[in-house]
Amino acid sequence: MNLSLGIVGLPNVGKSTLFNALTNQKVPAENYPFCTIDPNVGVVAVSDSRFDSLVSTANPEKISPAIIEFVDIAGIVKGAHEGEGLGNAFLANIRNVNAVIMVIRVFADKKVTHVHDDINPKFDKEVIESELILKDLDTVDARLSKMEKEARSDSTKAKYLEELKQIKSVLEKGLLANTHKADEKNKDIVAMRKELCLLTDKPFIYLVNGDWINIDVSLATKLRKELDINEEHPLLPINISLEYELTTMGVEEREELMKDMGMNFRGLEELTRIGYRLLDLISFFTVGPEEVKAWTIRRGSSAPQAGGAIHTDFEKKFISAEVAKVDDYLDNPNWHLLKEEGKVKLEGKDYIVQDGDVMIFRHGA
Repeated sequence: MNLSLGIVGLPNVGKSTLFNALTNQKVPAENYPFCTIDPNVGVVAVSDSRFDSLVSTANPEKISPAIIEFVDIAGIVKGAHEGEGLGNAFLANIRNVNAVIMVIRVFADKKVTHVHDDINPKFDKEVIESELILKDLDTVDARLSKMEKEARSDSTKAKYLEELKQIKSVLEKGLLANTHKADEKNKDIVAMRKELCLLTDKPFIYLVNGDWINIDVSLATKLRKELDINEEHPLLPINISLEYELTTMGVEEREELMKDMGMNFRGLEELTRIGYRLLDLISFFTVGPEEVKAWTIRRGSSAPQAGGAIHTDFEKKFISAEVAKVDDYLDNPNWHLLKEEGKVKLEGKDYIVQDGDVMIFRHGA
């Protein structure tokens, strides 16, 4: 399953430096707007101590962690919804990601220009949200006009018309479309929302970039209040410049610096975990001497659906799955002995895979 997070924000807030830190790739991060003209894409392993422990235990020839794709998208400016700056390209690129990371600058540095010549994090957030909301309003208005005509001759379209009107009402209040939840039981409405592909209907992560050394819950609470960010949306304070510096060091040097600074928190690792949780994803594992692999599936997936993540035949010709909890396996990595202890269960088609399951699939020829 491909998981893609788009990094957005005003110019010069730390987007490209964040991308460089996440992927350790050297995309340009010069001090002027629109440095990132084409989206840069990097693949990053999801931080998972369970996977690391499985690798240490099995010592396989190959490892395949769960991954997240990060897309560094060109900076937005006021008027982007009308094509100002690189607006059209920017907005098109957002449509292709699963969730949005909004980088908000709170650090002050005269050497790094600000597009508005003023460090005002709440205003910056409002500018970005407003541009996305205005673009979504254009999309909804166009669809409303078409749906009103269709509903006159087809009464089954009335529910779509009503949903569009509700979304428009939310957007006109300056709120993100994702504040109006679709009824998950109404598959037709859910399908329409997905097809609309509204920019603000995606999950949002607010990444607040400051010059902090120590980051704790009280800081996040303070920023959430100052920036008026709903508890529903993840907020992560981060020192992007420091995080990038740490990625350029060797393991021992990095650990020593973090110890000297009293730093026990890595924002980059937390960001990957937040992205994974936000989209309601889990991992199950396959383990062997050739490869240890983490497979990404939606929470609530059945055993056959999990098998389908490996190969379509595993789902179509599913017979059963042997399942052990990852902690049990790490305590005793001998599968046969685990069976004797009753810690390997034989599960059928109705089994709902749990986060951290270690699995072996049986399927027909």
